Amino acid sequence: MKVWLALDGVGHPLDAPPDSPWDQELSTLRPLVDAGAALDATLGIPGLPQSGTGQSCWLTGQDAVRVMGEHFGPHPGPTLQRLLRAEALPVRLVAAGARTALTNHYAPAFFEPQRRPRVGCFPFAFQAAGLPLNPPGLPLVPASLGLNFQAPWTQGTLDLGEVERLGTQLAQAARGWDLLVLDLWFSDLLGHAGRKPVPPELREAARAYLQRVDRLLQGLLSGGADVALSSDHGNMEELSAKSHTVARVPLAGSGGVTGPANVVEGGRWLATWAGLPAPLP
Repeated sequence: MKVWLALDGVGHPLDAPPDSPWDQELSTLRPLVDAGAALDATLGIPGLPQSGTGQSCWLTGQDAVRVMGEHFGPHPGPTLQRLLRAEALPVRLVAAGARTALTNHYAPAFFEPQRRPRVGCFPFAFQAAGLPLNPPGLPLVPASLGLNFQAPWTQGTLDLGEVERLGTQLAQAARGWDLLVLDLWFSDLLGHAGRKPVPPELREAARAYLQRVDRLLQGLLSGGADVALSSDHGNMEELSAKSHTVARVPLAGSGGVTGPANVVEGGRWLATWAGLPAPLP
């Protein structure tokens, strides 16, 4: 009954400025994050952490930044694709006979032919494992958690109660699986809308998104799921700029987290949490 919530572009509250989206009542999310770890996402390499290398670190437990020689993203190119095909968590789980699925809902437009296909690390890794997107028989979750995909973002399709019920349904579904994963990339989209002064509707949307993560988490935990939560790099915690940040990122777990100091070690922790041997350095 394990569920991994992979946030995108949310720095740890310890490194967030005053009046960030973290500065509100998040009765389940904030205590979980505060009890977890704040991990380095820079890995000693100059520049701003990116989704391609950051997510590859989480998915493989390997230092994808050093593999690339730089922070790279947002999508995996040929080098990171080779790493994901060989070492990604869903690939290793399938090889071990485990059942895993990516529970994001992908709209029909995602599957339409593109001139330059650009697939993120999570859908790429699950497809590399031979697994379908929009897997049948599972409650599928929109990455926006019911918010609109453009301003005004908060005029969405799901209220907080519906998000919590979706979490409960996901926990119940997880009983038949070894690991379910949710790629919550919408937070990075909001972060990239940042600027000075911060538009009030953007601040409201970022706060609303964390409220939805909080209620999704409440539903998962009340349904008995064992939950891990991570993020690949900072961004949405600092809405006065649209770029990524060098903030540390959260790794939290309903069963506690000890040991990891950076996102590579976080990826190795995730592998053992999911029931696999830790990847070799």
